[in-house]
Amino acid sequence: MTRPEETILVVDFGAQYAQLIARRVRECKVYSEIVPYNVTPEEIERRGAKALIFSGGPSSVYETGAPKPNPDIMKMGLPILGICYGHQLLARELGGKVEPTGTREYGKTELKLAGNGILFEGQPVSQAVWMSHGDAVIGAPKGFRTTGRTDSSPVAAMEDAKRKLYGVQFHPEVIHTPLGKDILKNFLYNAADCLPSWTMVSIIEQAAEEIQRVVGKNKIICGLSGGVDSATAAVLVHKAVGDQLTCVFVDHGLLRKGEAEQVEDTFRRHFHMNLIHVKAQERFLKRLEGVTDPEVKRKTIGEEFIRVFEEVAADLKDTDFLVQGTLYPDIIESGTRDAARIKSHHNVGGLPEDMNFTLVEPLRSLFKDEVRCAGEELGLPEEIVWRQPFPGPGLAIRIIGAVTAEKLDMLRDADAIVIEEIKRAGLYREIWQSFAILPDIKTVGVMGDERTYAYPVAIRAVTSEDAMTADWARLPYEVMERISSRVINEVKGINRVVLDISSKPPATIEWE
Repeated sequence: MTRPEETILVVDFGAQYAQLIARRVRECKVYSEIVPYNVTPEEIERRGAKALIFSGGPSSVYETGAPKPNPDIMKMGLPILGICYGHQLLARELGGKVEPTGTREYGKTELKLAGNGILFEGQPVSQAVWMSHGDAVIGAPKGFRTTGRTDSSPVAAMEDAKRKLYGVQFHPEVIHTPLGKDILKNFLYNAADCLPSWTMVSIIEQAAEEIQRVVGKNKIICGLSGGVDSATAAVLVHKAVGDQLTCVFVDHGLLRKGEAEQVEDTFRRHFHMNLIHVKAQERFLKRLEGVTDPEVKRKTIGEEFIRVFEEVAADLKDTDFLVQGTLYPDIIESGTRDAARIKSHHNVGGLPEDMNFTLVEPLRSLFKDEVRCAGEELGLPEEIVWRQPFPGPGLAIRIIGAVTAEKLDMLRDADAIVIEEIKRAGLYREIWQSFAILPDIKTVGVMGDERTYAYPVAIRAVTSEDAMTADWARLPYEVMERISSRVINEVKGINRVVLDISSKPPATIEWE
């Protein structure tokens, strides 16, 4: 997808909420991207930035080694909004005064406005905001005026409208600041002169035009998994190039119960696409034999996918393009020049270096909720659009240790029970992901007055907005009881069920 004409760059200083800032800007129908704090003025110009937002961060602006931007950035004439650490950074770098006040502000705080400011236009003089800081701006730089105060922050908001520089000590991007989105809109529309033009219709039209430009009259194949990401990518590319597209559904034997049949039925019946169903269970299991390291699993599966696609492309002839449903969080988690790798996604960091395809990734700038909106706009059925995310490597990374056919059968049956009970309780749409994991251990149990030594199953259920952060879902006791009872009674080889109550961070959603 090409970058829209109006782009807001979120400059990340190590913030917990950098991704949330970017999402809130997009919710205001203005496109945004995240860049590292050491981004250069040249890169900002290359990306066509209309304005910048300096994020929060864990450092103190006056400590040695604290992250700072290139000073020339603030001379570019672009509107800048500093949030928390970004607010303090603007103040210090431009001659203001930042100090620890001795009184930290965490949580809900009352902000009192001091005169009219662009950010607070049309807002009440007193409002609730969400704070999370130990330092404070106690003196605004020359040319700025204070537009908001709290009991512990003498300069909780400031602006220099002439230079289009703005700062707020609180976090307008979190829901605990009720008027936060209105503050962001005032910055985007009134300070940065952006238009709310980045709509789902414009995203689809722009992506289709870009696909047509890149692909031309060439043939193209799409790796289709049946999840919302690859499905949306497939329908979008089909909209752009029609029968030039062939979808390739690789059944690697690592799918959930009944999944292969559902995928084939949906895309043949609903969209009448060219679809090739490759049954490749044996070759994937052979490649995974004895593999226990999760990174090796991901890379092995990613490479084998490409080999299958290459074989299909060779049969079709003159097919040099491969569509993937890569998303923005995939890019961030797999590691970029400026982001540490958390884990390699099979469709990003797991790709072989010697592959012969030019990738087409029309969704790589989107978060999951944006992809769902695009899927709905493109006419995907509800069961695909709202299907819970499923990793490309499939059940291979939900089996801890070596992958075998026996373990896959156990996990498939247990996982189906989890999904059935979550749906039965009416929780499926509320929960981001819910699934079973098979650890590489056995435990002692008692069944029918006899000792058993069998596998446990771990249940993972999380709530999230975009998978960048997640919290464990508080499942009702009766739901957990039904899952446990059914798994132990119905799945041979399992004698214990446990619940994962870890958040992300520090854990990840998947175990591998």
